[in-house]
Amino acid sequence: MNTSTLAARRRSLFWRIHFWAALIASPFVLVATLTGLLYIFTPQIEAGLYGHLERVTPPAGAAMLPLDTSVAAARSVAPAGLEIQSVLPPATPQDALKVGFGPPSRAAGEHASHVPAAARPAADLARRTVFVDPYDARVLGTQIDQDRFSEWARRLHSRLLQGESLRWMIELAASWMLVMLLTGVYLWWPQSNQPALPRAGVRGRQGWRQWHAFLGVALGVLSLAMVLTGITWSKYAGNQVRAVRDWAGQASPQVPPHLHSMPTGGPQLDYQQAWQRVQGLVPGVPVALTPPRGPHGLWRAASADRPHPGNRFDLVLNAYDGSVLYRAGWERQTAFGKATAVGIPFHRGELGLWNQALLFVFAAGVLFSTVSGWVMFFKRRRAGQLGLPKLLPGAWRAAPLWAVVLGIGLCVLMPLLALSTLVLLVVEIGLGRARLRAQAAA
Repeated sequence: MNTSTLAARRRSLFWRIHFWAALIASPFVLVATLTGLLYIFTPQIEAGLYGHLERVTPPAGAAMLPLDTSVAAARSVAPAGLEIQSVLPPATPQDALKVGFGPPSRAAGEHASHVPAAARPAADLARRTVFVDPYDARVLGTQIDQDRFSEWARRLHSRLLQGESLRWMIELAASWMLVMLLTGVYLWWPQSNQPALPRAGVRGRQGWRQWHAFLGVALGVLSLAMVLTGITWSKYAGNQVRAVRDWAGQASPQVPPHLHSMPTGGPQLDYQQAWQRVQGLVPGVPVALTPPRGPHGLWRAASADRPHPGNRFDLVLNAYDGSVLYRAGWERQTAFGKATAVGIPFHRGELGLWNQALLFVFAAGVLFSTVSGWVMFFKRRRAGQLGLPKLLPGAWRAAPLWAVVLGIGLCVLMPLLALSTLVLLVVEIGLGRARLRAQAAA
């Protein structure tokens, strides 16, 4: 087999795979991109919706009240069946104090309210945040966490406001989008008769094709980052990724389970004392505090600074004297942990305006690439035909070894990709036999 024949067969194979990948992924890509555009601007939208809860005007010359006073005010308006799960002290003088409440653990049981959980209304058990003015301990309002715009937008983007029933479909689309991206790069790769950059004045299907290919590859790095970060928190592929991460020793540091505080005869640190202790250890970083539970409980603190992943930390303090029992900062993160700590906030547009602007350009490019792909398909397709890209004889046997190895690896990593690939192989076998019968009949 000469080189040109082998290249032609391989190219026809990659065209065919690229088409199947686009057929499966593109409807979901359109939905994910449009809902993602909405999600990108969540900070600005929520600033307008919840500014009256999250922002305060500091009185001239006034100092913030002790944290415990504001936390007590929040506790007074929360349902008795909930316990404090997090406290976010103000990061700036204009920030409200946020106190998060949620259902108690089984260990804590129902002692707080003396009402069995099954007998309490579901609304009373919902996680919520109470917003308090830190200068006068005035409760600004209470919000059910599921009712926030960001939570609604996240569920719309990741599962179309459904539960687990559609989550697998989004994962399937992300898997084939990765295949679509990789095969697209192969098909674009410059050749002697195919320039890498679009040429001016080209019209018709060829014009659509050159811009479709160029933008798809130009946005390839961003596409790869978005797909891979999305896959890490998917259900089936995410489990595989985490298994590989743990096997490679790349899991993030975890707080040892045996840590506990020993009562010393004195009281535990209050909220204000714990906050001051944490500020002394990680100055200038917004924090989220978790109070101790019981006499052997621990004060825990973690970074609440989403725009700056490098400030990430986990801190555990003795509840009585504030001594450090565990501390893990950015320097202790694994390479995988650092990649996800940056990649996931980037995927969500949480790193700042530059991040939002870049994702907006990316989304616009994805929309064009997806729509232009279908425009080219209908321009090529003849009436009464399926419009599948032509597959040359021997194309499957011409697949390069590296592509076979990569395909097997992706199928192992992404179970839904493997299952759907088997279905497509069955379809291809059926199409091949139908073609042979038609040729024999002719």
